[in-house]
Amino acid sequence: MMYAVLDIETTGGKFNEEGITEIAIHRFDGEKVVDQFISLINPEKEIQPFVVKLTGINNKMLRTAPKFHEVAKRIVEITEDSVLIAHNAQFDYRILRTEFRRLGYNFERKTLCTVDLAKTLLPDVESYSLGKLVRSLGIPLSDRHRANGDALATLKLFELLLTKDLDKEIVSKVIREKTHGELSERQLDIVQQMPSETGLYFMHNKDGEVIFFGKSSNIKKRVNQHFTKKGSKARLLQKETKKITFERTGNELIALLKENEALLRKIPKFNNKPRKKAFSHGVYQTLNSNGFLMFTTQTVDYTSNIITTFNSIHAAKNFIYKITEEYNLCDKINKISEAKRSCSKHEEGICKGACICKEEPSSYNERALEVIKKYSLQNKNIIISDKGRNIGEYSAILIQNGVFKGIGYYNLNHQINNIHILESIITPMKSSENVIHIIESYLRKRRVLKIIEHNI
Repeated sequence: MMYAVLDIETTGGKFNEEGITEIAIHRFDGEKVVDQFISLINPEKEIQPFVVKLTGINNKMLRTAPKFHEVAKRIVEITEDSVLIAHNAQFDYRILRTEFRRLGYNFERKTLCTVDLAKTLLPDVESYSLGKLVRSLGIPLSDRHRANGDALATLKLFELLLTKDLDKEIVSKVIREKTHGELSERQLDIVQQMPSETGLYFMHNKDGEVIFFGKSSNIKKRVNQHFTKKGSKARLLQKETKKITFERTGNELIALLKENEALLRKIPKFNNKPRKKAFSHGVYQTLNSNGFLMFTTQTVDYTSNIITTFNSIHAAKNFIYKITEEYNLCDKINKISEAKRSCSKHEEGICKGACICKEEPSSYNERALEVIKKYSLQNKNIIISDKGRNIGEYSAILIQNGVFKGIGYYNLNHQINNIHILESIITPMKSSENVIHIIESYLRKRRVLKIIEHNI
């Protein structure tokens, strides 16, 4: 059997929009290299700065390099009647197919991934990344993140793996058929129609029925993953999917809320049933015996005095640590410290002495209330504004008296400052504890463009 061991460096960038900057291919007959092709490639687009830093390949180096169409014939010839070998072969094969597709040529080869092989033949190694794996095996690796350096290391790794395949059965099992791990023409056409943007996607069967839907920050990438995923359920979904539609949302919070709403209406065949409660623990507020506002965490069994919710007790406790430091609250009052008298921060001059009643409850509680104001939607009347679907458009999430009312999009500020216009652009949606959890969790972790208070 003939093999073509290769490595590709790219410009980076959006999924399926990357360009090749360097390629190295070694034609290997199982014993020795019989041909090789190594070349820089002019991708006709800028290289991402982080890629320049990683590979050392910059735009200036590529100005006089051949363009892909000038080397395409050589690549076809050196890989003819061979199995493509690469570390994470799906990536290199996808990049090659995309480049050939742009030229109107359907490039098809069988592929073999050294990551898959190594996981089977070397089950006890700590890491399967190329650098760490070859280092653990004593294989020399020079010019890391350059095509020929990585291709040569992959070649040495493949030689070692071949010797370990004593029964010669594993190689034949791992070799993918032409369409396995890669897309059919129909699937490629579907993926090409998807945007590399945030939103929802809906997978339909031959009758037009939605059999699965999800949300993603990159719809095109996620759909491609569905088509290349392994497993019996994944294969059934791939087989039944005949069309995919999508809805751009502009940002992930809107996508999360729309996904939640859609699952409440109907659960498609391949979607998992959502949990009744999306959170398990809460941070609560209460007054201690000295009148100081304290924050505690516990399993959610009631919602009175609850500030915000979390998926685990660890996340809830970490939040209490964070707000205690952020608002200069007392470790002892929030039960981070079990000191009998003053907490250690008071001795360090950080805590103002609430732990020994040196600070007045009124001044302490003023800071503690800022936590609720920042991190809870309780009783709030706000509009959460973020990026929209197009340039100049913004999204709006309406909260009234701490209740989620719905979402909409606007272009001009007066649209959200005018109650009648705002009501007309907002699509009403159901509020629930889960929805409030989704919004609060998102706001804790991500920034939005602005939060506008209103008196509607």
